[in-house]
Amino acid sequence: MYALNDALRDALGAGLLRSDPVSGGDINDAFRLELTDGTRVFMKANRSAGPGLFRAEADGLEAIRATGAIRVPRVIAAGEDAAIGAFLLLEWAESATPARGFWEDFGRALAAMHAAPGYDRFGWATDNAIGMSPQINAPRDRWTAFFRDCRLAPQFRRAERWFDAADRKRAARLLDRLGDLLVEPERPSLLHGDLWSGNFIAGNDGRAWLIDPAVYAGHAEADLAMTELFGGFHPRFYDAYREVRPLQPGYPQRRDLYNLYHLLNHLNLFGGGYLASVQRILRRY
Repeated sequence: MYALNDALRDALGAGLLRSDPVSGGDINDAFRLELTDGTRVFMKANRSAGPGLFRAEADGLEAIRATGAIRVPRVIAAGEDAAIGAFLLLEWAESATPARGFWEDFGRALAAMHAAPGYDRFGWATDNAIGMSPQINAPRDRWTAFFRDCRLAPQFRRAERWFDAADRKRAARLLDRLGDLLVEPERPSLLHGDLWSGNFIAGNDGRAWLIDPAVYAGHAEADLAMTELFGGFHPRFYDAYREVRPLQPGYPQRRDLYNLYHLLNHLNLFGGGYLASVQRILRRY
């Protein structure tokens, strides 16, 4: 594994001693690396993905880190190795006991990330991925246009084979009237993009660390909606978030529209078990 060893020596000055598989890799293989100087490193690898997948993830982690609002694992290197495929090397984070006030701190930290300056258009400089699906990030000046053209419409096109004529008609009607259903934020926010309970950990300091981002600049509501899709976070998280960044009126009525994107993506990635949830939202709107 010459490319991996080169990356480790260039970044950390030590070579690979051993590699042990660890849990947590749904799409990618995950490993704990021990280096010749005793340092531990987390590695995810994927033989079927090109190096661009992990370089985009590294870019997202660095963007979140640069806000200074919330922790992420430090990016060490990304590359490609003939033996293991594309790889991403990150700071090793032991799973710690959540610190006192974990959920309140998490809510305030995410609100601060969403408030970070520097974004004046919706989208991102490059496309990335949501799971293993391509995520189009072509910049737009309006949130509604971005969410329609770069989020819902591509997923609807991929899901055509699952839909009957009534579903297709409802999908077309939804896209046509999306501007009446969504609201524009005051300005774009940096979003994690895939913020469910599997994509944060209690890091080495017992505070919330974000992992596995699919970043772009969008409406902060889209991140919050995703947190509620698969069971939701602790109520103290939402209370603390709203203390820092009150939500625009009508958010509960928009929440399912944001989560329709993720349900469509799950339908396209994992199959018909998600079709009923997609159809329920289409019928509602």
